[in-house]
Amino acid sequence: MTLRLTNTLTRRIELFEPLVPGQVSIYCCGVTVYDLCHLGHARSYIAWDVLRRYLIWSGYQVTFVQNYTDIDDKILGRAAEEGSSMQAVSERNIEAFVADMARLNILPPDRMPRATQSLDAIRSLITELEAKGAAYSADGDVYFAVMKHAGYGKLSGRDLAEQQDNAAGRVASAEEDRKQHPFDFALWKGSKPGEPSWESPWGPGRPGWHIECSAMVREELGDTIDIHLGGADLIFPHHENEIAQSEAASGHELARYWLHNGMVNVGGQKMSKSLGNFTTIRALLDSGITPMTLRLFTLQAHYRKPLDFSSEALEAAATGWKGLNAALGLASTLTLGAAPACPPALAASRQRFAAAMDDDLNTAAALAVLFELAKPLRALANRLERGDSSAAEEAQAPELVDQGQLLLELAGVLGLQSETEAKTTTTSPGPSDAEIQAQIEQRQAAKAAKDFPAADGIRDGLRAQGIELIDRPGGITEWLRG
Repeated sequence: MTLRLTNTLTRRIELFEPLVPGQVSIYCCGVTVYDLCHLGHARSYIAWDVLRRYLIWSGYQVTFVQNYTDIDDKILGRAAEEGSSMQAVSERNIEAFVADMARLNILPPDRMPRATQSLDAIRSLITELEAKGAAYSADGDVYFAVMKHAGYGKLSGRDLAEQQDNAAGRVASAEEDRKQHPFDFALWKGSKPGEPSWESPWGPGRPGWHIECSAMVREELGDTIDIHLGGADLIFPHHENEIAQSEAASGHELARYWLHNGMVNVGGQKMSKSLGNFTTIRALLDSGITPMTLRLFTLQAHYRKPLDFSSEALEAAATGWKGLNAALGLASTLTLGAAPACPPALAASRQRFAAAMDDDLNTAAALAVLFELAKPLRALANRLERGDSSAAEEAQAPELVDQGQLLLELAGVLGLQSETEAKTTTTSPGPSDAEIQAQIEQRQAAKAAKDFPAADGIRDGLRAQGIELIDRPGGITEWLRG
């Protein structure tokens, strides 16, 4: 594998080499759960879902952690507006997030820690920073001393001295008066009347936003991880501050690769809740836009580039998806129970797909391979729909079956599934974990007996139910629900 990724930290496209051969640790900044997710969130999480799927397809064992920020001023503000509680607002929006991601066929993270469940780790990390002189307390608050971290600004390229010059002359707030440097940021905030708080060595209060992620990364994955993900709007200050806190505490690099997706624009402006120009995922899907149309729409642009949202662009994506969906639907009927094959004529297509994805996840070029594979299948599907009697016989051609199987495989890497398959996986609970494990054992027995058609039939039967098997070295088979 020769995957190359644009590393925000080095501002270069670099060859991806994990810390541990064959294993990849990933942390993705999750949502602040005060409202429904919008199209900008969809763009981000679809991009990172594709990265994860591609790494798995390429043979890596991936551990993917994504957090929930469930302690935040915005959540408290929403709770005050509603006359409810921080917990009620968080739980409602976490439930909505899970449902929205499932509709978009985004694989659930391996672990989803919450800030409220990581308070011991947060307090411990702040204590370490204070002991090392990288943090200081002031009237119940605790701040990170940015001047104590020599590398501060290395991710965003910002110069502290220049920023301080630009800020000169402004009226300082009461909070800034307590700081040693204007750009020091809060690790712990002293409690305010009427707000939830937790005990700490500095008095009752709650953690700052940035320290939450640093603590959860370390608790879940250790001091150094392979890849840290997020939107470009998180580069500064959030990710910059994460790096400063984590590296000041551990003395080790926080992440080797930092990937950031571009923003979704509406009329030339970034889509965001603060600007009021956002469209929620739920509203968009409930309006009649299919989940796969939305997924295709986002994948047509490179993940690092801005994505321009318009009704015309969505309509174009819907047209493209209609043809691809027809091909995938036919392919799923042709390949059920078929033995896997990739003759030389199709090997080139597989290689072009891999080359596109290796090129910093060039999903637009990868989609071109899918549409090329889909073309004869789409045409045949149209003929079958018209009742063409000769089409049914042509559908049995081995080369078409092989092409359909490769199309399904590569579409799965991009998380694209036919609407028939999507309906099956969302309306049926599918096999239980125990049932899946039993079938895996049956498949292993069939392979040991060299009954490969039976083994392949079990794999394809599980795939039709939304279960993807992943064979690892040493005869180990893992699985994912699609």
